[in-house]
Amino acid sequence: MSRSIKKGPFVEEKLMTRVRRAQRASSRNVIQTWSRASMIMPEMVGLTIGVHDGRRHIPVLISENMVGHRLGEFAPTRTFRGHMGRSDRATTIR
Repeated sequence: MSRSIKKGPFVEEKLMTRVRRAQRASSRNVIQTWSRASMIMPEMVGLTIGVHDGRRHIPVLISENMVGHRLGEFAPTRTFRGHMGRSDRATTIR
């Protein structure tokens, strides 16, 4: 369910102050955040933000196509190791 238009987009205030500071200084350092629910704003385009996935920060380079999405969408929290192969299934003897 989307956020109310009346409330506006959610962006953690601490993250936005870091983004504004990085843009003023034209810094290319990774901005680390734990706020996966923050929405990507147009001011973030071109910056690299380290989004926490539960055990480490995943660097995400923000592009124009990402505006309006959430940061957590680009840092998966689960590692897919593949489906089980045939050798792992129990064999039946007839």
